[in-house]
Amino acid sequence: MRRIGPALLLLALLAPPAVAQRRRPAKKPARSAKPARAPRPARKAARPTPRPRGKSKAQLERERQANLARIAEAGQVLTQTTQKKQASLGQLNVIKEKLTVKQGQIQHISTQLQGIETNVHQTVKQVLSTQEQLARLKAEYGRLLYTAAKTSGGFNQLMFLFAAESFNQFVLRLRYVRQYTEERQHQALRILGAQQQLSHELDGLTQQRQRQKSLLTNQLVESRNLQGLKQEQDEVVQQLSQQEQGLRQELAQRQQAVARLDDLIAQRVREEIARAAREARLAAAAAKRRADRAEAAARRRRATPTRHDEATASAADDDAGANPENDAPEETSADRRASRVALTPETAMLSSGFAGNRGRLPWPVAHGFVAQHFGRHPHPVLRHVTVDNRGVDIQTNNGEPVRSVFAGRVLTVAQVPGMNTIVMIQHGEYFTVYAKLRSVSVHEGQQVSAREEIGTAALDADGTAQVQFQVWRNSANLNPESWLGRK
Repeated sequence: MRRIGPALLLLALLAPPAVAQRRRPAKKPARSAKPARAPRPARKAARPTPRPRGKSKAQLERERQANLARIAEAGQVLTQTTQKKQASLGQLNVIKEKLTVKQGQIQHISTQLQGIETNVHQTVKQVLSTQEQLARLKAEYGRLLYTAAKTSGGFNQLMFLFAAESFNQFVLRLRYVRQYTEERQHQALRILGAQQQLSHELDGLTQQRQRQKSLLTNQLVESRNLQGLKQEQDEVVQQLSQQEQGLRQELAQRQQAVARLDDLIAQRVREEIARAAREARLAAAAAKRRADRAEAAARRRRATPTRHDEATASAADDDAGANPENDAPEETSADRRASRVALTPETAMLSSGFAGNRGRLPWPVAHGFVAQHFGRHPHPVLRHVTVDNRGVDIQTNNGEPVRSVFAGRVLTVAQVPGMNTIVMIQHGEYFTVYAKLRSVSVHEGQQVSAREEIGTAALDADGTAQVQFQVWRNSANLNPESWLGRK
């Protein structure tokens, strides 16, 4: 075997191992001094399972806050409604609203519990995977320590190095020794990282379990509250059932008031359609006369008439302008037969803006809830009795300001028995109606803007404050709930 100089040996021992860490030996060591097998690199940690798509924490929190706000509003309305000792439909409406919100809260908690249960299941999988990875890392590290212990003495390492058959083999063995030492250090770092990851996952699992326990407690409390509300609802329904005769009289009076309001709305819509048709007809006739005069003047200029002819033609034009043939300024049968509002460029833009805000219009009151929905539905107490609602009844506080939902022109302010004061606002070919107002702060013909106050809510005989809100397009009655946005 060739001898290796002491200077070269010293340089080899002091050589930095940075490059050797990533490069493998090109030639295996001699069989007589075969080193232990290099450890396999540790497996990558299992990626956490992605969370299922669903509502985020921010969305769930917004829903929770919205439910709490609805309960607070309903509680305030109920406080004012229950000032009378006798049970009323207003009290029943408030209890129903609170029941709806409470059921939404319980469903909200159930959704959170489902999400937490899914996360817990995924976290448990991650913990088991991390534990398996940690066990593998420790086993590999144990084999590294065992192998290193057998050659821990400096004499054994020197014997392994100097047993090389050539200088190149010596360098490769030296690199192997360093690479083995570095791999052992990296393995220790991987074990430490896996332990930290496992500790973090266990902490997260503990927090999820605590959150789950808290939500289960809240769900139990809300379920008890729900049962209490149902009992309260049953008691109010029982008290109202004993007032069947009074409820039937109240229903008959309401139906009469609704019929009067329907007649008024239909009449005012017909009048407005006829008025717009008449104005459109007169505007078209005036435009035609102007076009005819302009054409006649052009013909006269081309014919170069005498002064006498010009004077005669001018007088004829003036007479035609003052008393045009077939010009009927009064309303005609054709105007009355029109089925929709004739739109000018301004009213067409207003109508388009109203239609474009469908589902985003502000509520006519800032506080309250829908006590009666649009359309036909059974009476809340009387059996086999159906109520037909042209709009929505929004139960609110006494004296609550009522606002216009969109810019427009006040078409009507009138008194309707059973509906108090009503305000009707025109938005192009759309109309909004606000009934059961105590006071009104606008007048007919006035231009109002969106969210402008037009009056205040009134109390009925039972001490309940309700505002009826309707939406019409020409003579077609529309569902207001599909036009109003979220509060």
